[in-house]
Amino acid sequence: MQSASRESLAEATKRLDALVDRATAADLATLGDDLFAVLRLVVSEPALRRHLADPSVPAAARSHLADQLFSGKIGRTALDVLSDIVSARWSRTSDLEDALEALARRAVLGVAEKDGTLDDVEDQLFRFGRILDREPQLGQLLGDRTQPVEGRVGLLKKVLGGEKSKVSAVTATLLEQAVRIPQGRTLDRQAEQLSELAAARRDRYVAHVRTPVRLSAAQEQQLAESLTRVYGRPISLQVELDESILGGLVVKVGDELIDGSVASRIAAARRTLPS
Repeated sequence: MQSASRESLAEATKRLDALVDRATAADLATLGDDLFAVLRLVVSEPALRRHLADPSVPAAARSHLADQLFSGKIGRTALDVLSDIVSARWSRTSDLEDALEALARRAVLGVAEKDGTLDDVEDQLFRFGRILDREPQLGQLLGDRTQPVEGRVGLLKKVLGGEKSKVSAVTATLLEQAVRIPQGRTLDRQAEQLSELAAARRDRYVAHVRTPVRLSAAQEQQLAESLTRVYGRPISLQVELDESILGGLVVKVGDELIDGSVASRIAAARRTLPS
């Protein structure tokens, strides 16, 4: 993606993550289904994609078009997310598809975030990718777009165990959508991407803490509670001893770094001294 699209996707992702933190699992399942439904239509109708992503058309007009097309067909939350997406600026019209897919996947993974099964989902996606590595013919059958999509989805469901599925509903949904909307990617590559995304989502709930001295159980609990209040979601700690930071703490949650170490303050003070 070029810079305009990267900025638009980053902003949309930030808003969706805030929504995930406050929504229920059921709401997120519905949101994911709705966004995937919009994505399938946009992929099948290139003219619609061009209209929704055309930067020469005012953002309000694009948002109004989305509302006219999808109002009553998807939920209000999905309609609001879609309105934000089509109002943003995209360097290429195909970037709109990529954004819809990214947000739909994050919404579905949000279900696993709520019920504490992200570890299982990550492992299941990884293992499915390894199965495709061992059985390349299966991947070819699932990705053969000359065959009806429902037949390929049916094959996927059989592989996953049918009614007695061996994987979670979140994993099944993500893999089904990967079969329905391959976007030019092999299924084994998509499974790998999804596993990596699940791992990244899980990391949102872990604070990597560096400290020069061992924290007591009470201090760790207090820190975890403080971070939970700050981020609006449960945060667990992974604590590492690091004498080089001298004092204070360095905390990393997802992509965000909070550097309260003495070493960083000394370095900052040195930069302000005259040479």
